Amino acid sequence: MAQKRKYKYLLIVLTSLFLMGVTAIYFVFFSPIKKNRLYYSDFGIYIPSGYNIHGIDVSHYQRGINWELVKSMKKQNIQIQFAFIKATESNYKVDAFFFRNWKGSKENGIIRGAYHYFDASNDAKQQAILFSEVVSLKKGDLPPVIDIESTNGVSDEVLCKKLQTCLTFTEQHFGIKPIIYTYADFYEDHLAGKFDNYPLWIAHYTPKKSPRVKRQWHFWQHHETGRVNGIKGLVDFNVFNGDTTAFENLLIN
Repeated sequence: MAQKRKYKYLLIVLTSLFLMGVTAIYFVFFSPIKKNRLYYSDFGIYIPSGYNIHGIDVSHYQRGINWELVKSMKKQNIQIQFAFIKATESNYKVDAFFFRNWKGSKENGIIRGAYHYFDASNDAKQQAILFSEVVSLKKGDLPPVIDIESTNGVSDEVLCKKLQTCLTFTEQHFGIKPIIYTYADFYEDHLAGKFDNYPLWIAHYTPKKSPRVKRQWHFWQHHETGRVNGIKGLVDFNVFNGDTTAFENLLIN
């Protein structure tokens, strides 16, 4: 009987040590709390800490959006406060859901911004004209955005010249400097040092604290697999690099 008790106690000790080891491994590798970011199960992603203004960007890929549900979703201190909405692409495409999203976001108190997907192989001024004809910015909206993600086979010299043409026309039309959107590697490889006087919205999914670019940035697209009430499927998540005052100063007045 004493021998059985000995084995029983040994089993209890070994089981306890095993559970302690599993718990330690969980907190090291799988814990919801990681340095500089926190996991939000409702949004389905880690969200970087230290940022107070959060938003999304959408296009026809998200199909119909219930903006009332988007606005009302709040988990702990995270709520969608702004949305960048695709308006146009190249010199001939208008996003099929732009007008619906543009209206719905505004009606539900989400600060909105419009973006144009730039095609370096097509006429830059015609792209800017299309964008300006489709989008009407109002007081309280975000500045217009030029989204550039590919060279489309042109040289860096041609790419930058065309991008500058689009940016200049857009700024003249709307009366405010456009924001440039791109991803970190593309910026460093093709645009670095050439457009530093424009606000930057950068996509970079691997850093825990901030995107790795060698200049000041305004928005960070940190995930492309987030979930939000009112949106079927996945959506990009963003943070603003600044406080409420800086954010408000960026808006159209």
